[in-house]
Amino acid sequence: MAAAEQLIQQFKQTKTLPHIVTRLAQLINDEDSTLQDFEEVIRQDPALVARLLTLVNSSFFGMSRKVDSISRAVALLGMKNLHNIAVTDAIQGMINTEASSAGFSPEQLWAHSAAVGLCCKMIAERIFSINGDDAYLCGILHDIGLIVELEVARESLFSIIDRLEPGGPSLIELEQEELNTDHGEIGYLLAQEWQISQPLVEAIRDHHHDDRSLSPNSATGILQMAEYIVNQLGFAVKEGLSIPLSAELASHIQKNVEEYKVLAEDLPEELENTTNMYGN
Repeated sequence: MAAAEQLIQQFKQTKTLPHIVTRLAQLINDEDSTLQDFEEVIRQDPALVARLLTLVNSSFFGMSRKVDSISRAVALLGMKNLHNIAVTDAIQGMINTEASSAGFSPEQLWAHSAAVGLCCKMIAERIFSINGDDAYLCGILHDIGLIVELEVARESLFSIIDRLEPGGPSLIELEQEELNTDHGEIGYLLAQEWQISQPLVEAIRDHHHDDRSLSPNSATGILQMAEYIVNQLGFAVKEGLSIPLSAELASHIQKNVEEYKVLAEDLPEELENTTNMYGN
């Protein structure tokens, strides 16, 4: 992954993950951390404090009284949710919205990432009845490698996107040909540096890989199905692009088709609500 490491080093010269995000990740990975520890870190970022208080006082939480203390906001949102909000803000801030081409726009990449993150969370919670915070984080980060390429290998990325057509070489194949790496490898290495848990970094690395042994309720399985659904709904990185789905995952969706239909119908509205709530 030497080529991926080189691109990451170039990227880090201009873009860095805020210290507060890495500190929150450390606290999540520390079994002895407390809500007070999280509160002390969050207090260092007034903009994040304002975002959290706005969020907990939104209609989404339906609080009868206004929440004006950080400790109460932290308790309501939970540690992983706080980390995810900070990561979401940081990733959005890393995207160069002025870097676009005829076939690619940064706004479209962000919309795709946000939709996949939300869809991952919905699949985890609605289909598998598991907490969706990790799934959301995996989805919002799955294309971080494309953000790196946009920043440090822009013309190559534009060329790759231009050549990306239905029935032609895949995005991964074109990236390997042009850059000797791909956004999955780049995202894998970067997410490891950011102390994201191993199942999630492996899902980021493998989200375009066809693995017949993949379990639908694994992080990778959820991510691949979410990206498939999101693309079907028109939130692709490139307009008209479809993502293939392995026979195993397709069979799982078919067996639970009614649940997935409802999920797909609800996704656009949920995405709009989340976008309004987070201000993205």
